[in-house]
Amino acid sequence: MTADHPRCSAKGCTVDATWAILWRNPKIHDESRRKTWLACDEHRVTLTDFLGMQGFPLEVEAFEPR
Repeated sequence: MTADHPRCSAKGCTVDATWAILWRNPKIHDESRRKTWLACDEHRVTLTDFLGMQGFPLEVEAFEPR
């Protein structure tokens, strides 16, 4: 992760993140708790599909670094 732009959360990826995947595990987190994985364009679908197969509620939105 660089100071000005965080990196993709996919293992071994060093590309700047362009997507935020907001998700939660309903078995252990209430509806107010969401975790965030960051994704590059290449890994957005892979990471989203993985979380979806787990049955986790999720949202995907464009990531803008602060």
